[in-house]
Amino acid sequence: MTDVKPLKLPDKVPTHIAIIMDGNGRWARARSLPRLAGHRAGVDNLRRVLEACVEFGIQYLTIYAFSTENWNRPVDEVRGLMNILEEVIDRELQKLNEKGVQLRHIGRLERLRPELQEKVRHAIELTRNNQKLVLNIAWNYGGRAEIVDAIQQIVADGISPDEVEEDLVSRYLYTAGCPDPDLIIRTAGELRASNFLIWQGAYSEWYIASTYWPEFDREELFKALCEYASRERRFGRVPGSVSPE
Repeated sequence: MTDVKPLKLPDKVPTHIAIIMDGNGRWARARSLPRLAGHRAGVDNLRRVLEACVEFGIQYLTIYAFSTENWNRPVDEVRGLMNILEEVIDRELQKLNEKGVQLRHIGRLERLRPELQEKVRHAIELTRNNQKLVLNIAWNYGGRAEIVDAIQQIVADGISPDEVEEDLVSRYLYTAGCPDPDLIIRTAGELRASNFLIWQGAYSEWYIASTYWPEFDREELFKALCEYASRERRFGRVPGSVSPE
């Protein structure tokens, strides 16, 4: 980072950014590479984006790594993605811990191999007291599944219907304890939410980058932050009626 040109941040920086990391496969295809090569390039890029988030003062980062629908992809690709997850934990966990990154998992762990589940739990426990950056990894995650799980647990806990309100539901979501995302970024130019943070993102600002994820770098993130800073978040109110953040 010492040779990187310093950037003047806008006055308003989001506390929580969420990213749909799209375009790995298309990035690979454009280079006549297999899709898994694109996923590996995407993992390498995540390290750079994490460093930029720390530099820019982002406190929470949520990444959409593997959806509940991704199980429908070819078996070899799914197996390869699971291997990449395990390799990343084995290779990067100690470095992330030393840099003060707190790892959290959002989604359902039960479809992962027991050994991989244990590695994920170990990573969460090892980093649980870190405060530099909270990294939520959405793996085997679906927004609808998350809401279903929350409702089932609310019912199981015997909570009466008249006690159910928005704050309570939020406390039963996978992201309990995290602020809702201020900014959701989707790379590769796609214009859909893809079942990602559909409760938490109700009033998030969206930024669509045409860049494929493996090429979404520090400067691209900075552009997104500048665009975010230029907007007025109204939360359903009329323009000019919301106090500055």
